[in-house]
Amino acid sequence: MPGGAVALVGATDVNRIEAPVTVKAYMMCAFAAFGGIFFGFDSGYISGVLGMNYFVNLITGIPIPGPNASAAEIAAFTLSSSNKSLITSVLSAGTFFGALIAGDLADYFGRRTTIILGCLVFMLGVILQAASYGLGLLVAGRLIAGFGVGFVSAIIILYMSEIAPRKVRGAIVSGYQFCITIGLLLASCVDYATQNRTDTGSYRIPIGIQLAWALILGIGLFFLPESPRYFVKKGKIDRAIEVLARLRGQPRDSEFVQQEVAEIVANHEYEMQVIPQHSYFSSWANCFKGGLTTPSSNLRRTILGTSLQMMQQWTGVNFVFYFGTTFFQELGTIQNPFLISLITTLVNVCSTPISFWTIERFGRRPLLIGGAAGMVVCQFIVAIVGTATGATAGAAVDVMIAFICIYIFFFASTWGPGAWVLIGEIFPLPIRSRGVALSTASNWLWNCIITVITPYMVGTDKGNLGPKVFFVWGSLCAVCFVYAYILVPETKGLSLEQVDRMLEETNARTSSKWVPHTTFASEMGLAGKSTLVPETVEDVEHKV
Repeated sequence: MPGGAVALVGATDVNRIEAPVTVKAYMMCAFAAFGGIFFGFDSGYISGVLGMNYFVNLITGIPIPGPNASAAEIAAFTLSSSNKSLITSVLSAGTFFGALIAGDLADYFGRRTTIILGCLVFMLGVILQAASYGLGLLVAGRLIAGFGVGFVSAIIILYMSEIAPRKVRGAIVSGYQFCITIGLLLASCVDYATQNRTDTGSYRIPIGIQLAWALILGIGLFFLPESPRYFVKKGKIDRAIEVLARLRGQPRDSEFVQQEVAEIVANHEYEMQVIPQHSYFSSWANCFKGGLTTPSSNLRRTILGTSLQMMQQWTGVNFVFYFGTTFFQELGTIQNPFLISLITTLVNVCSTPISFWTIERFGRRPLLIGGAAGMVVCQFIVAIVGTATGATAGAAVDVMIAFICIYIFFFASTWGPGAWVLIGEIFPLPIRSRGVALSTASNWLWNCIITVITPYMVGTDKGNLGPKVFFVWGSLCAVCFVYAYILVPETKGLSLEQVDRMLEETNARTSSKWVPHTTFASEMGLAGKSTLVPETVEDVEHKV
């Protein structure tokens, strides 16, 4: 960093590595969670649109059945499984590649700038979708919008994890999942309001509203600071001190701010000594270095992050939110499938805030283990009742809907936020942006796979599994339970730097008992009043 030495005060007390935080600073951290709304809305609106009469007629050319239409005519009036699969999954394909690209952009241009760029790309995709009058442009627009969602969904988690105070980091990042559920609910409400329109407004209104969410997030981020850990990674220690002081609501010469920056710098120096980074390709290769048997190795962390997101998709929750409306329609026993989808989305919204408290009170690990167990029970009850009765009896359908709602409660209060919180915490700074990008890309890859194959599993013109599909989701949730018990560590109450040390000294099943006993600042010679000379700063800088 040009400009001479930088004075820092390193801490030896493990409880003094983070500055106190004001209410204003909390609000700045929480605003970033707003990114979840347009992610959720974009994921949610398509479920209702796929079941709208005007849209089905537009895509298929099949006349809308009249009031005296036969059962066969009504059953035939639906999108083909291939069209459902294409329209739904193409967004996920875009987000997969967008998330991977975002990891590089976040290191080059900064976390905040990458998110703003994602908003712009997303808006372009939305405009194309709204202008569509057929399948081609709609699919192209969803693909481009997917790139924008990939940028935002990957880097917003990284940004929030890096700026949030450790004691409430889980709750604040959980706010992102809560905003996703808000977006899903708003999408269901808009779909419900436009479902009976007989013009292009039926699908263009839900699509066009998304522009508002991207504008709010993009403009709002102009007024928020960049991540201080990004500046440390770039060797701009003075800028890191400046933005951290703003985030914590402290003067820049505050000893608390100095100590927190010193700990970040010392941790980064330590990680760079363990695995140096020399080139663009080596920086990606570093995500896969180390042994499978070493809990703190970069390879183990990358596998943990990517598999966490895979498992979150394996819970099957997006089956309900992507295909719930058409699934309930094909059961043929529910009078208003749009209303049922709205109810399940409302349960999702009301359940997620519970995690704000539980994730900091009980921790990440117990939530994922307990949540998976609850989902297993609910999924198998739905599958057994639906299969035994053929989902034709009124009481049986009521039981199925009730347990689908309970299942969503378990997901929304545990795996929904928990997986996002953990991927922002487990990676060391030198590979954090790429690690989070790979993890988010894994989420979207499996989201894409599930949205491609699910219509073929349950479509009446294909597999026609009906309620039996819940046997599949229940079995996968059982895998999630075993996975969480064996592999998921406890990171509650630790700074991102302390998580690094915890992973070195313990394993998943004993991690909850680990307590910090030293600081990186003291180990790297930054304890007490120290000065970072330009040569040291140059060592800290990661040349990309």
